[in-house]
Amino acid sequence: MVPSLLRRFTDDQGDCDWPNSEGAAFNHDYYLENHIPMAVELFGEQLKKVEVDRGVAGLGPGSPPPYAAITQFHFESLEDFQAAFGPHGAEITEDQPNFSATDPLVQISEVSR
Repeated sequence: MVPSLLRRFTDDQGDCDWPNSEGAAFNHDYYLENHIPMAVELFGEQLKKVEVDRGVAGLGPGSPPPYAAITQFHFESLEDFQAAFGPHGAEITEDQPNFSATDPLVQISEVSR
């Protein structure tokens, strides 16, 4: 995933990058109003913060964004992420057809700055 350029957190995060390609619709309203609140509830206290970025442009003038959305789920550690996602992974991924026909790129990162 290509997360934000500057991070100010000292934790681990799980990123979900939703590619933006021709014909790949992404329902931001459903994602923000239904999917993210569901994930936040299921992840519980182990989730420290969630950020959702909506792609608006690419690097060059007039170029489309490479990602429709980038979501960062912040946890204290990789173990906290695994403990939060493990029991709920199927439920979270089963909701995907409600907002995207494209699979996300997923990366677990240690925030270093």
